[in-house]
Amino acid sequence: MTGRIHSIQSLAASDGPGLRFAVFMQGCPLRCGCCHNPDTWDFGGGKEYSAEEIIQKASRYKSYFGNKGGITVSGGEPLMQADFVREIFELSHKEGINTCLDTSGCIMNDDIKNLLKHTDRVLLDIKYTDGELYKKHVGCEMEKAIEFLAYLNKEKIPVTLRQVIIPTLNDNEDNVKKLKGIADKYECIDKTELLPFRKLCQIKYDNMGIKFPFADIPEPSKETMETLEEIL
Repeated sequence: MTGRIHSIQSLAASDGPGLRFAVFMQGCPLRCGCCHNPDTWDFGGGKEYSAEEIIQKASRYKSYFGNKGGITVSGGEPLMQADFVREIFELSHKEGINTCLDTSGCIMNDDIKNLLKHTDRVLLDIKYTDGELYKKHVGCEMEKAIEFLAYLNKEKIPVTLRQVIIPTLNDNEDNVKKLKGIADKYECIDKTELLPFRKLCQIKYDNMGIKFPFADIPEPSKETMETLEEIL
């Protein structure tokens, strides 16, 4: 089986526990205002790889993974190529490599359920805790992500909950308390991360000739992030 891949990062330190071999899939149905990778949206872009090719590359770094590291498949949205990611994860486990899925949780079907059977950890983006903000700045219903989370909880798959903190939208106490409420409700969540909104991606939008929706929103200050971390 082959899949379309945007890029590969050999040793990534922020895509799950330990050092990870990070695979960024091509194609995404969402249009998040803070998206760092608009070049991953096009389902016809990227480069075709077989699952075996990916595992051959990842295996070269196995000695660096240690007990915590492994392979992370991100995006784009990896759920849109669920069968291909499942094959990567099946082959990873045959090689003794830990698997991690970085996703928005925007869709659920039988192919995704089969993929999750081979997933050791999920990094789940809960982008906002307000349904209207989800519709306006993500392009899907918040309930989709919560339903996905409920399934992960039922299957007892460990979850790292993540949210990008965006000034004027979710950089407030009420949002973080709601996020904490979600984390407290689902036993599968063993870690919650707040990530500061960054605008390094502006150059990608400029090069593609499209408007960066959040170009006028400032990055959060260090003090804001520390305050929200304390609340969390």
